[in-house]
Amino acid sequence: RLIPGVLGNPESLAEESHNEDGFLEYPNYTKPANWRGIEVPEVLLSGNHGEIAKWRATQAIKRAQENQ
Repeated sequence: RLIPGVLGNPESLAEESHNEDGFLEYPNYTKPANWRGIEVPEVLLSGNHGEIAKWRATQAIKRAQENQ
């Protein structure tokens, strides 16, 4: 994946679990919105791309801090 030309869009690496920033990837969710008691955060269901991006960045930082 790091070899030039392997990915059609090099920006795809920007949100990889182990990226250049040293942050881990944000949590990922799927449908249904509540699965075995695990609920998808409302912000992810909101459709507000700006707020979703903020949430993802915050979660990536939080995960990195928890794993130090």
